[in-house]
Amino acid sequence: MSSRDTANVLWFNELHREDVNLVGGKSSSLGEMTSSMDVPVPYGFATTARAYRYFMHQTGLNDKVNALLESIKDYENSDELHKVCEQIRNLIIEAKMPDDLANSITTAYAELAKKMNQSDPFVAVRSSATAEDLPNASFAGQQESYLNIKGAADVVNRVQQCYSSLFTDRATYYRHKQHFPHEKVALSAAVQMMVFSKASGIMFSVNVANGDASKIVIDAVFGLGEYIVLGKVTPDHFVIDKQSMKIVERNIIKQSVELIRVPNGGTTEQAVPTELQEQPALTDSQVIELAGYAKEIERHYGGYMDMEYALDANTNRLWIVQARPETVWSQRNKEKGIANDTNNDENVVAEADAKIVVRGLPASPGLASGVVRVIDDPSAIDKFKKGEVLVTFMTSPDWVPAMKKAAAIITNNGGMTCHAAIVSREMQIPCIVGTESKGATATDMLKTGDVVTVDAKNGVVYQGKVESMLKKTNQAAPVAGQVVAAETFAPTATGVMMNLGDPELADKYASLPADGIGLMREEFLWTSYIHEHPLYLIEQGHPEKVVNMLAEGIAKVARAMAPRPVVLRLSDFKSSEYRKLKGGEKYEPHESADLLGWRGASRYYDPKYIGAFKLELAAVKKVRNEFGLKNLNVMIPFIRTVAEAQKVTAIMRDEGLVRNADFKVYMMAEIPSYIILADQFNQFIDGYSIGSNDLTMLLLGCDRNNDTVANLFDERNLAVKRAIRHLITVAHKDGKTVSICGQTPSEYPEFTNFLIQSGIDYVSVNPDMVKETKRNVAHFEQRIMLDKTTGRGLQDQTDYEW
Repeated sequence: MSSRDTANVLWFNELHREDVNLVGGKSSSLGEMTSSMDVPVPYGFATTARAYRYFMHQTGLNDKVNALLESIKDYENSDELHKVCEQIRNLIIEAKMPDDLANSITTAYAELAKKMNQSDPFVAVRSSATAEDLPNASFAGQQESYLNIKGAADVVNRVQQCYSSLFTDRATYYRHKQHFPHEKVALSAAVQMMVFSKASGIMFSVNVANGDASKIVIDAVFGLGEYIVLGKVTPDHFVIDKQSMKIVERNIIKQSVELIRVPNGGTTEQAVPTELQEQPALTDSQVIELAGYAKEIERHYGGYMDMEYALDANTNRLWIVQARPETVWSQRNKEKGIANDTNNDENVVAEADAKIVVRGLPASPGLASGVVRVIDDPSAIDKFKKGEVLVTFMTSPDWVPAMKKAAAIITNNGGMTCHAAIVSREMQIPCIVGTESKGATATDMLKTGDVVTVDAKNGVVYQGKVESMLKKTNQAAPVAGQVVAAETFAPTATGVMMNLGDPELADKYASLPADGIGLMREEFLWTSYIHEHPLYLIEQGHPEKVVNMLAEGIAKVARAMAPRPVVLRLSDFKSSEYRKLKGGEKYEPHESADLLGWRGASRYYDPKYIGAFKLELAAVKKVRNEFGLKNLNVMIPFIRTVAEAQKVTAIMRDEGLVRNADFKVYMMAEIPSYIILADQFNQFIDGYSIGSNDLTMLLLGCDRNNDTVANLFDERNLAVKRAIRHLITVAHKDGKTVSICGQTPSEYPEFTNFLIQSGIDYVSVNPDMVKETKRNVAHFEQRIMLDKTTGRGLQDQTDYEW
């Protein structure tokens, strides 16, 4: 037997990574980096597993511990488990350490002081179990670390406390569940020079959020790093590209508290100085320096690594204080045959191909993607890694540290006021609860290692990483220190909505101060996505193409705008436009005046077209029911008669689209018959949206596409204004809303003033006019209130009554 095998203490430069059996994973890794690598590691020594076993034998504790463990009748009884484990820990702490072992530790501490040229240096004492940090038997986080320790007597005492930490309730329960005899686990204590951290954190040589091996991620907090592990502080987050060694993503978080060392020993919490709270904890050059160490450590170990670092307040020097194998992506990518240095992300799926795995209640809104970890027993919380998706039956308060690390949370049980829902909302973590209530339990449908995208705004979990959905949440934050001018808009009683055709622009315009989408034109989806006539696709046996592609485009807009309402205008192509779609020639008549021909509602109930209309309705149902986007409503264009309104709404009802508090059906108000018979149309709809172009054309008998009479075409004509004023009056009597989605409010601010004076509920304008219209509306509303108060406003001499 070598001297190493019988030693009580070994120095870091005597240790290598294969010495796990001697000093555990943490200590052997510190030794490997010290003895074989060129990375800065605070120097120190480690007590050996042999020393721990010697301590337990010499004190007679093994028999006592075994007897106490055997006395546990029910490991599921937390009170009984706690009582026994507390007895065991007290026995270990109160036992007298054998003199020769205590002398070994005391002598090593004195030698460390001499080597560091310090008297009684401050050290960190970190536990390192012999089974810790191994991918298949990880006990990480179940033992203790003691910071800012000074003096030989205190070091000996802390080593003994590390020994006792093998018998915390959680660690003992875990070993029992894993059928891992406690004699098989030994504990080493790593005693290393204390870094007086002004900042610290963790880093991974793989992006743990998505398994991207081309990236390094670094999280940083002010003070000591324990507050990251405890989840007390949300860290700054940096993503670095390994090849270019440039920071490609940064998210600087306001940090109000930090954990610091107390000069005479121990630690305490204090407020981060006000001037630093919104500043990054690390400079860019320090982030790049750390990334260089991460690359070197990964190269040396030949696998993804999980590391801890600290920035010394006295020297401004960075130190690596721990490195261990990253387990989740290492194992997953190994099983898939993915090399560590590849940029292969086979989990990315297109939005159109995304399959729904499970649904639930949207408890805390947000979008996130990550690797699933199913935890069906609280004892396995320690396995949970930052950036994973937590899937479980239900959470309780002791789950909070794990929840804080989660990219998203999904539970089988619970409602909108359960623990998981409340805590996740407070922490702003996407969360879906109660999946069992939606027909499938998350723990049955999802397995550890699955990659999913969680749409917690709508209670839907998709298989794979749906990158296009995540783009807007991953946009880079403003660079620290950058001044961004904020625009403000006065609240308005009259809603300002937005017209939108192209779904690809939804994310771009979602930040505009619009109250929703007043008009989403379905025709754009046909010409940009589908390209084929719906009846042709039915004949070819591919009706699902209509449903899926329409649903995909509609959902992009509904997601971007949620929870604001989106009003989809159902198809309103003219026959000449339909004919341009592939296969359209076969199905479309040649009409001399197709503006007044087979369009809008007249198609929907026609036996020749009803099959295509039902596909549109199926797409709407898919978006609302499957994707959970309940902010989607519909609008029926070009209804000529009350009988048509009755027929079309009956078809919708038969297809499962029934008007209710969460689903509104509107009519385009573009034909004079609407105005004249509004009192009868009211019974079938929830409101009207005035199409001022067609309404003007039909009131004035003026073809809006005919240049010869273009000069006569003017939406501001009194006939149009009287018609609008009458519609608003009649609609409001029956509790129906009225909006306008034509171009007129965008072009003529005075027309907007008329609409507000008439009591319109919404105006819907093109994206480029949203801000201006919002300000105009606020101005006009204020003018109305001022005039009402003073009684001295300008009087409109026009008689708008019909």
